[in-house]
Amino acid sequence: MFRHRWSEGGACEVCKATVRPQAFLAKVGTGKTISKYRKGRIIYAQGEEADKVFYIQSGKVKVTVVSEQGKEAVVGILDTAQFFGEGCLNGQAVRIGTARAMEECVLTSITRKAMLTTLRKEPRFSELFVTYLVTRSNRIEEDLIDQLFNSSEKRLARLLLLLSNFGKNGKPTPIAASINQATLAEMIGTTRPRVSFFLNKFRKLGLISYNGKIEVHRSLLNAVLYEKPQLERDEEPTE
Repeated sequence: MFRHRWSEGGACEVCKATVRPQAFLAKVGTGKTISKYRKGRIIYAQGEEADKVFYIQSGKVKVTVVSEQGKEAVVGILDTAQFFGEGCLNGQAVRIGTARAMEECVLTSITRKAMLTTLRKEPRFSELFVTYLVTRSNRIEEDLIDQLFNSSEKRLARLLLLLSNFGKNGKPTPIAASINQATLAEMIGTTRPRVSFFLNKFRKLGLISYNGKIEVHRSLLNAVLYEKPQLERDEEPTE
């Protein structure tokens, strides 16, 4: 995601902007509210009217979709500084999924009208939002390729790297306990027993540590990048 670098005078050293998009998102204004959501609270439900865009100031949000047959799938785990619900800007009349707080969250909600006005009038905010959309589009494309061509074991390894923010600034962050094995299984399209089997295997190989939270080691990245044979050596368990 695009990162501004702000000087003490309030201007961005990268783009010389005088309006901080993050400061805009952190303040209440016309068509814009800030709310706290406790863990487990539904932010919006599938089928509800889509009329707002949300921005995560802190916390994590899970987005799920339920099929007509009643099968539920996790389609996204969203973290701080990410937008969601932006489909309303492109004619989406109702929510196609349900967003729920995975932990206590602070969210900024912006009405469709206010969001469109801000995108037209604030080029720096528009740049931030467009960069986010491009990044998210790339991630969705990568997820599709991963789902089509990689084994469930490699999909899990890649997901753990993404959830721990591996490769971003700073050290990888432990994966919260709220992202349990059932959630991981839904996200990669497999079963919970398989996820449990692979996690135990990764731990024995020294690729991860587990003590309430999953800590990802660099060796897991190397195993994925260089396709080390131990990732495929053991047979997957049956359901």
